Amino acid sequence: RGVKQTAMNSLVLRLPLESLTVRIPVAVQVTGIGRSKLYELIGAGELEVVKVGASTLITVASLRRFIEKSRR
Repeated sequence: RGVKQTAMNSLVLRLPLESLTVRIPVAVQVTGIGRSKLYELIGAGELEVVKVGASTLITVASLRRFIEKSRR
């Protein structure tokens, strides 16, 4: 292994393990919001999504923002 590879491995080990995006079923599970409501929120622009092929991924940051602003 070269120095470059070792440096890259070191960098990867320091990255946070938190997901940047989650699939719809995971978003349902972690938020308690129903699948249909999540799609409504996506359609209304309340949640940010990333499309990768046929997969719809919701950004964790937008889920956090939505939950925080919805708190009473």
